[in-house]
Amino acid sequence: MDAQEAFHTLDLRAGRILSAEPHEQARKPAYRLRIDFGAAGIKASSAQLTDLYTPASLIGRTVIAAVNLGTRRIAGFTSEVLVLGVPDEAGRVVLLSTEREVPAGGRVF
Repeated sequence: MDAQEAFHTLDLRAGRILSAEPHEQARKPAYRLRIDFGAAGIKASSAQLTDLYTPASLIGRTVIAAVNLGTRRIAGFTSEVLVLGVPDEAGRVVLLSTEREVPAGGRVF
């Protein structure tokens, strides 16, 4: 498989966070997110974002997530998508987002 084929097997989508609440059963501090991916539906994710983001600051934010990696059970919660971020110089997760408003569920290419 060449690099282009490999990239196209990964399904990255823009989604809008509908809700965020502490995931109190997680070993490392995390939030339980509900994210709207348009026609692909509303998906859940557990994300370790507590260093830089409050639940209120996440609601309405557009994020980029991998939507086709399967589900994972994280401390009793089913996480369906992987929200993407990059560590800053202190190792805190900074979310990947879009420069402008885009439709929920838009595919990254």
